[in-house]
Amino acid sequence: QLQLVESGGGLVQPGGSLSLSCAASGRTAFISAMAWFRQGPGKDRELVAAMLTHGGHTRYADFAKGRFTISADNSKRSFHLQMDNLRPEHTAVYFCADRERGKDSYSYWGQGTQVTASS
Repeated sequence: QLQLVESGGGLVQPGGSLSLSCAASGRTAFISAMAWFRQGPGKDRELVAAMLTHGGHTRYADFAKGRFTISADNSKRSFHLQMDNLRPEHTAVYFCADRERGKDSYSYWGQGTQVTASS
């Protein structure tokens, strides 16, 4: 099993920055990808950014390109999402997730953390 615990998030004024972190414990050696998702009010959950554990290839949603950055510690036991120039439309609950080797979907999820960009 794998457990994910998020930290960060909160309230920021438009144009501000926030950093989210996700700490993993348990079967981290079997993880092939790490990702951040978000779910806005009344909307479906959607991918924000993802990173492969081997090679470090990253992928971003269009709204996140040039604004958000996903990164991971060398141990791959924690990863982060730096969010800059936040806008009200980025307000959502953000979730971290891990995908195991050989699986097509993300099996492990954090509890979610609220990010609100508002004046």
